Amino acid sequence: MNQYTIYAIKEEFAHFFYFRSDVLYRFLKSYEQGEKYDVFARQFDFITIELAETSVLSHINRFLPSHIHMARGYNTVKIYNNRHSISLHIGEKHINFWGDIVHAAEDLFFPVLRLFHPYFFVAGDNVYNSGWIAPVTLAQNKDKHEQVLYSYF
Repeated sequence: MNQYTIYAIKEEFAHFFYFRSDVLYRFLKSYEQGEKYDVFARQFDFITIELAETSVLSHINRFLPSHIHMARGYNTVKIYNNRHSISLHIGEKHINFWGDIVHAAEDLFFPVLRLFHPYFFVAGDNVYNSGWIAPVTLAQNKDKHEQVLYSYF
């Protein structure tokens, strides 16, 4: 089984790192692997959002389609259907999940997670096995009156 970690990133940093996923991945992996220097810890806390386990589980339970099931264990949650299953562990600032392939999480879990928070970053075992679970819209809620177009004609 493969292990993945999902981080809830604050909106402003999601916009900044959307096309710099490799930089975000390396930072998160360095933090995860114990390079928790004071600067890393403060930066990690600054760019991520806390995840309340009860809120996340309540949201999953409310929006999970009827053909997908959830079973709570001692320290994990199993989400499954007749083809796939994943196991989750919800931490303070991340969600760990285990599954055979990341596509199982796309079928079972990511659609519900997108409704909870739009800026989740998934980190797998390498930079090619990581990315955003939803596209980050770059021009969201821009006031057109603030934009200025210059022309020299």
